[in-house]
Amino acid sequence: MPALFDDIQIGQVVSLGEAPIDAAAMAAFIDSFCPGWTSEQGCPDAMIYAIWTRLDAAASAEWPQTKRVGVDALRWAKNPPAGELLRGRMTVMGKDPVGEGKGIVIAQHDLLDEAGRLVFSCLTRSVFAR
Repeated sequence: MPALFDDIQIGQVVSLGEAPIDAAAMAAFIDSFCPGWTSEQGCPDAMIYAIWTRLDAAASAEWPQTKRVGVDALRWAKNPPAGELLRGRMTVMGKDPVGEGKGIVIAQHDLLDEAGRLVFSCLTRSVFAR
């Protein structure tokens, strides 16, 4: 991707890029938003979600995606430490045409750690131009 709705294939896997968990950013995030959390516990869930959001926004900026209509089934599998490099990917799970000019794409998004283990996943529904 990027691709118009009709060119997207079910099962297609798209890289969302990579992002390290910066130690200073994590410390600031914990201080601001996670009272009681310590850096020894790893990256907080909310920061993991923010990292995925940033990767997804950057990767999809040039796509013919016109609207994100849902993010659900959020799952956090682990809290990696500062310094870990996270890799994002999106897998197209389904698609449904909606009229002549657009369609809905259902996708699973994953963040993986350096060893390829799942850190975070969610499902999205997005409108794509045809």
